[in-house]
Amino acid sequence: MRKSLPWLMVLGLVGTAQAGGLPTYQIDVSDGVFTPARLEVPAGQRFKIIVRNVGQGPIEFESTPLRVEKVLSPGAQSFVVVHPLKPGRYPFFDEFRMDLPEGKIIAR
Repeated sequence: MRKSLPWLMVLGLVGTAQAGGLPTYQIDVSDGVFTPARLEVPAGQRFKIIVRNVGQGPIEFESTPLRVEKVLSPGAQSFVVVHPLKPGRYPFFDEFRMDLPEGKIIAR
């Protein structure tokens, strides 16, 4: 007799498979300095940003218009998935170092 997977598990597997094909960008953050400080992405398409903290202290990668934030300890990495954007400029920053320049995502 064959058992079926619970619906919640099936939906989770589908979401994981779809997330694997997203365009992916990487941002390294070293004590509040972003590399690269500018990302160009296609408008109207979801994408993923891998954020790596390569600095000595904690960071908080945040973007108010994108509604994302991640706190990372030194040496940690994580990612955010960004919804499709309209053409425009979307700033991001390290909330722990507000005195340093922001980065930006340009959707075209």
